[in-house]
This record gives sequence, C-alpha cells and structure tokens, in this order.
Amino acid sequence: MFDEWRHQRAVARVKDGTGRELKRFRIWHLLGRSLLFLHLPGAGGREQEYAIDVRHWGEQEDGEVRAHLYLDGRHLAQAKLPAAFPVPGGHIEVATSSFGLRRCHYVTTDGTERQLTPHPRSPEGRRARLDRNHPTASRWIGVVSVIMLVVGLGLNLLQVLEPISRIPPVNDLFGTFESPLQLPVWLNLTLVAAAALGSAERALRLRYSWLDSAAN
Repeated sequence: MFDEWRHQRAVARVKDGTGRELKRFRIWHLLGRSLLFLHLPGAGGREQEYAIDVRHWGEQEDGEVRAHLYLDGRHLAQAKLPAAFPVPGGHIEVATSSFGLRRCHYVTTDGTERQLTPHPRSPEGRRARLDRNHPTASRWIGVVSVIMLVVGLGLNLLQVLEPISRIPPVNDLFGTFESPLQLPVWLNLTLVAAAALGSAERALRLRYSWLDSAAN
C-alpha cells in the first residue's frame, strides 16, 4: 500500500517537456551530470531511445534537482525527484542521493527491473567500463568502498551512543557508555572523508543503500 502511494506521488510529479534537443555530454559535465539510456520497441517495431538526464547541482533557473526524460533526443517530460516516468511496458524510476544517483531503473508492468545504460563518457559509464575491462580491480574497489562505509558506520555509532547514554532515563536503565576510541580530529575527519568517497564510488554503480546513509 505504501509503495503504491509512493509510486503514484512520483508519477504525479511528472510534467510535460519542452521538445528541446538533448545536449551532448561534455567533459566538464563529469562532476555534476548523469546521462543514461534505455532502448524500447516503438510503433511498427522501430526502436526508440529514451534518455534520463540529471544535473546534480540543480537547475540554473531555481537550483532544483530534476530528472529530464528525452525521447529520440527530444525533451519529453521532467520531474522533481524521486520520479517515475511512464514509458511503454512500464516506467522509469529515478532517485538521487547526496552522492549521485541512487536509482535509475526501467520497471516493467510485471515487476522486472533493468538498470539503464550510462553514457560512456559519464562518471557512471566510466565506472561501468572499468568493471568490464578490469573486473578484478573493480571488485577490489567495491570491497574497499564497503570497508570504508562499515568503518564510518562504526565510528558514527560510537560517537552517538555516548551522548545518548547520558540522557537521564537512558542512563538510569543502561548506565553511561564510554567510547573505547578517542580519535584525534584529523583522523576522524579522514575516516569521514573515506566513507564519503566509498559512498560516491557506490553511487557510480547505483548501489547506494541504507548503509551509505548511516555511515555518512
């Protein structure tokens, strides 16, 4: 019930497009733009190309982050995030996090999901190419990013538990928790930055989850 309500809200955010042409991906878009594609059969069996374009730093007009849907290079629709764009056979779900894309999947009417294909020059496309060309190195990078997140999550828990344990009702029940780690500020900041880098790497693979949110 809740998922259906959330989906309806995402669909309701969709507004008509302007018909403008999709801009080419430039090298200076690397830090702030995601561009992904989906190919579906159209009328008469002709293949149609859908594209999702997201500028993570917000629109120039109002600073709002939106997803834009293009059909064969023309602006078809736009929506605030998270959004669900109706397309033949299902819809495209788009959501972002603080570190990039959280989700950009084609979901069919029977519930099957497929991640859209990133532009080869985009950050997501470059990360996908690394995975194809150097799978072993890619796996190790993924393992390191998870380790960064787990360490960051552990540090957050240790820092949060101590002040919470000093609240009188909690203290009466469990006593005062004293963190076994007293890290210097520079090391604490370094580990926080490492956790953020781990989340950014996972966002390039659209693997962002509750672990990333908790660790950061």
